[in-house]
Amino acid sequence: MHYISRREAIALFGLTVAGFSQSRQPAKSFGQAKACILLFPYGSPPQHEMFDPKPDAPVEIQGEMKSIATCMPGVRIGEGIPALAPIMDRLAVIRSVNHAYPQHGVAYAVTGIPTYTPALEDKPRDARHWPFIGSVVDYIGQLRSGGAIPTVPRNIALPWLLNSKTDLNVSAGPYAAFLGQAHDPVWTDFDGAGTKNAPRYTDGQTRDYLDPFQETTLGGKFCISSLGQKVDGLSPDRLRERRDLLHRMESVPPRLFDKHHDLAFSLLMSGKTLNALDLSREPQPLREKYGATLFGQSCLAARRLVEAGSKFVTVFWDGFGQFANCGWDTHNNHYPRLKNYLLPGFNQAYPTLIQDLELRGMLDSTLVMWLSEHGRTPKIDSKPKGAGRHHWSQAYSVVLAGGGAARGKIIGSTDKHAGEVRDTPVSPKDILATAFYLLGIDPETRVPDTFGRPMPIAGEGIVRHELLA
Repeated sequence: MHYISRREAIALFGLTVAGFSQSRQPAKSFGQAKACILLFPYGSPPQHEMFDPKPDAPVEIQGEMKSIATCMPGVRIGEGIPALAPIMDRLAVIRSVNHAYPQHGVAYAVTGIPTYTPALEDKPRDARHWPFIGSVVDYIGQLRSGGAIPTVPRNIALPWLLNSKTDLNVSAGPYAAFLGQAHDPVWTDFDGAGTKNAPRYTDGQTRDYLDPFQETTLGGKFCISSLGQKVDGLSPDRLRERRDLLHRMESVPPRLFDKHHDLAFSLLMSGKTLNALDLSREPQPLREKYGATLFGQSCLAARRLVEAGSKFVTVFWDGFGQFANCGWDTHNNHYPRLKNYLLPGFNQAYPTLIQDLELRGMLDSTLVMWLSEHGRTPKIDSKPKGAGRHHWSQAYSVVLAGGGAARGKIIGSTDKHAGEVRDTPVSPKDILATAFYLLGIDPETRVPDTFGRPMPIAGEGIVRHELLA
């Protein structure tokens, strides 16, 4: 069992109990979410072509894609995501998210870190980082369980280590920072090959990439990445012998034994995680409905992991092959990539996930968050082939569904160009604080950093009751 220090217990439970015992009683939606699925489109999607279109704006703002009506009177979305029109009454769209850092700051979007610099982007273990939201959920879950190792990881991320399939370093953000590497996400890997070339990142690109996010075979399989993979031919008794040997080799008492080893053993001995990742157990028509794309199949795997007991599952729509302008970072070839790659994959997988959770009676207890680093510029850059929109953090959209989030609600608004927040500004830290609240964690909870100082899990974020049901 993991040793829980008095300092840790006070940091977690002392503030939580005090916080809600004094005139700040939790609302009905506090703790309604028993799990969270975070969908993170790396590179950042455009607000104009998705959740904040401006049909009356001039062409250099509106662009060549138009808007469509939805099931909510007066609410329009981009024409490239028509399958979302009938489910808008299940969603909370925050159009007024903003911050000061128009960079690929995954860490700024998913941790409580108060400021950001691009120098941190490819340094996951830099001491200045703060813990990932999923790592905080795992840490607090471990404390609440008395240190028990779960049979399904509380914090798991798909489809692979962020940016590990590109030609650049991995990105910071989804790591446990000062909570310790034991609370990093358990990463999966995926062995399915891409079967179709993705539209080019740039006009001068020297090679094409068979990108599984564009299209992949449904024969592809998820597995646990390096950690917890079973060696063929080893019986459970032999595995126990190996574990006991590792314990004897360690210089610390068994109760302080590295959580990585215990979690690896737990994954080996329990079939729940591997069964959840085995998508061949799903009916073929449902797999096809999610889409023969890596994002679609990852969304299905996320639903299965939540069913199996995971508390926080992250799906990254990641880059593949080339890093520059990868994923949703459409500085170049903006419209070909949106029309033929990005929007179709999202349009198929996302509403399927929401409806699948709803049909299974899971949506009310599962928070689904679609969020990224920032938005994209109001004015289109017509110089690159296929046009481009660049980084923009002064106004962009985030979408919540389920788990006690508001339903059929638009929160905040932007000016006529979707470039500046007009009312109800919301920070990324507010999104984190609200997510913690829905997950039953007081967002003012402090956790100890490397020096034992109590640090707020959501930074300066506050619960935004506008986002709650």
